[in-house]
Amino acid sequence: MLCEQIPELEIVKVFNSPEKLLEKITSIDFDLCITDIEMPGMDGLTLASRLQNKLVIFTTAYKEYGSEAFDIDAVDYITKPVTKERLHKAVLKAVERHKSTIQNAAFITLNTDKGKGIIYINQLVYVKSAEHDSRDKEALLIDGSVLVLKNINFEALLQQIPKTNFCRVNKKEIIAVSQVKHYTHNEITLKQQDKNGNFISVLLSETYRSAFMKLITR
Repeated sequence: MLCEQIPELEIVKVFNSPEKLLEKITSIDFDLCITDIEMPGMDGLTLASRLQNKLVIFTTAYKEYGSEAFDIDAVDYITKPVTKERLHKAVLKAVERHKSTIQNAAFITLNTDKGKGIIYINQLVYVKSAEHDSRDKEALLIDGSVLVLKNINFEALLQQIPKTNFCRVNKKEIIAVSQVKHYTHNEITLKQQDKNGNFISVLLSETYRSAFMKLITR
């Protein structure tokens, strides 16, 4: 209930045991786990140690776990009863850490049609809506290969890639600014060539033109 009142949070899934979370972890995308420590079966500290590259906030009635929580680099440690104000403060810490991680990230991990896929940021040319299903996206890489990203929207994707390097240019496409060869007021030509040897061009719509110009002329 408290999480639903915090605008920076989107609740992806709620579990009543660590084991159930770990069973489903390959099929869900999330950045932050908020967990208790004292739980039947696996405790929260053990769970956190198994959540690779995920941010963790602990909530617990026991103060003695504080040092152990920070030993595993938890974002925050909240003692119960949890108030909205205290939780919001912890979430804002998580947001800042996530932003820092994104800016320094060499790669991101996303669900693809072949399982979990590692996408190196400097290899990404553009992402567009898949023709067969707009819920999926097609990511073009510098080597010409294409990855199908499963069930992800552009807003969620833009939160995982550096905003200074990528820009949405129309309703169906995001491009890497570093891949721009030249542009007009309504069209962008990329450095990448298609199978016929022609440089790839994408539409620059009026809605996203201002944001694109700010990035390209910074």
